[in-house]
Amino acid sequence: MKSDKLRKIGLSLVCVASVIAVASACEKKDPNMNNSGGEENPVEVVTINSDIVNTDVTDEPVDEEPYEETREGFVRSELSNEWIDEKLENQRPIAVMVDNELTALDHYGVNQADVVYELMNSTANGRITRLMCLIKDWEKIEQLGSIRSTRTTNVMLSGEWNAILVHDGGPFYIDNYIGMPYCNNLSGGFARYSNGKPSEFTEYVTYDSYTNPNTGKSYTGLGKRIENANISKEYNQYYEGKHWKFARGDNKIAEMSDAKKNITEVELPFPHNASKLKYNKDKEVYEYYEYGKEHIDALDGEITSFTNVILEAISFTELDKNGYLTYNVTDSTTHEGYYLTKGVAVPITWSKATPEGITHYYYKSTGAEIELNTGKTYIAFVPADTWNQLVLK
Repeated sequence: MKSDKLRKIGLSLVCVASVIAVASACEKKDPNMNNSGGEENPVEVVTINSDIVNTDVTDEPVDEEPYEETREGFVRSELSNEWIDEKLENQRPIAVMVDNELTALDHYGVNQADVVYELMNSTANGRITRLMCLIKDWEKIEQLGSIRSTRTTNVMLSGEWNAILVHDGGPFYIDNYIGMPYCNNLSGGFARYSNGKPSEFTEYVTYDSYTNPNTGKSYTGLGKRIENANISKEYNQYYEGKHWKFARGDNKIAEMSDAKKNITEVELPFPHNASKLKYNKDKEVYEYYEYGKEHIDALDGEITSFTNVILEAISFTELDKNGYLTYNVTDSTTHEGYYLTKGVAVPITWSKATPEGITHYYYKSTGAEIELNTGKTYIAFVPADTWNQLVLK
């Protein structure tokens, strides 16, 4: 009997202590709640240098989903941080030159790219742009393009990824660049599709061999082309290591002192195709538009979209009166730029030490190297002479 009484007293004391603890916790303000009824405060309140200070917040923010360090049979892609088959870990990406003229649309396979560059291809024709698509898992390519010629700048850019450059020729200005030891490239001779367009808009990359049903002509696929050219599929001695730093979970650029929030549209100063990026808040991606409409990949029927957007202000040198040019990628002057993700933009700077060296991007306010969010990335080379025409809104 005596032991039963003592047990009951002990239980009563535990209950009292629990009630006191709960009551005490309820009296504290939840840092994520406002004073009007529990809704989340807008992001703008949580900024560096804000006059609003919540003294109850003592811990770092916790991601809603735990960040996976490992997954059996998979590794994280160095291009996107997405999970990929572990057999692809050391496989070099390819860099494919894709025509961006209106006649070349619709594009096929662009949505398979992990990183897409857009840069002025010529000062002629309204400063027409061309795309360069970087793809890690290129064995899955069914049809990609249409493909066109490369430029000097693209040789250097593909070099910094240790990528195999895929194109169809180019002006004689590329000759010395293509001949550099860091460059492996495949030029021309890819599949020709009968699409009713002029021949320059009919060439596409396929991984396997392709036979045109109208002409009966066969073309060797990418896989066999790489093998025949004795090009290493795996990273070689010119690989400088991983290009990006990725955040564990979402990065926190909205909390930076110079962050520009609620950036829902980017208008690029490319007069020929009027490229735009529009933020899809539900999907948390920037969707690509050009020629006045959304860019739909004809292969999967989906709009082309990106988690990360990098805008570089960069000067160029015009090579002749025909509009051929090369970008001054290793210019030692200060480079401006922006990094955008999840509706937020922050000023950045960038530098590239050598033609084939990695381009590094830094937060302008801190000097630290930027951390991307997991997902695809779009990079635009904005000519320095039109940088002030770039619109973020």
